[in-house]
Amino acid sequence: MQQQDAQDTIFSKIIRREIPADIVYEDDLCLGFRDITPQAPTHILVIPKKPIPKLSDAQPEDKALLGHLLYAVSEIAKEQKLGNGYRTVINTGEEGGQTVFHLHLHLLAGRNLGWPPG
Repeated sequence: MQQQDAQDTIFSKIIRREIPADIVYEDDLCLGFRDITPQAPTHILVIPKKPIPKLSDAQPEDKALLGHLLYAVSEIAKEQKLGNGYRTVINTGEEGGQTVFHLHLHLLAGRNLGWPPG
């Protein structure tokens, strides 16, 4: 699989509003929207507006942004009333299950999420 430029992914097109999405959260740094192929009753993707292909590509100057993404997940979970629990997943690289090469966090909830995953 050839890695796509993070500035030209489906997620970048959603950020630019070139592709519609069911957006549930937005601030200056990130966007949260419902996954079109949900793996749980609640499946929301949280993406940075800055195009970072994968977690392993993050730079020292991205530390605050990475923390902000996790904070955004917690805010979305509150808004979505996910008090019974949720899982946050970041797939990194092809062997890690990443299919869109724009960093994204999966927020999964609404069913018992077994362990180990995958």
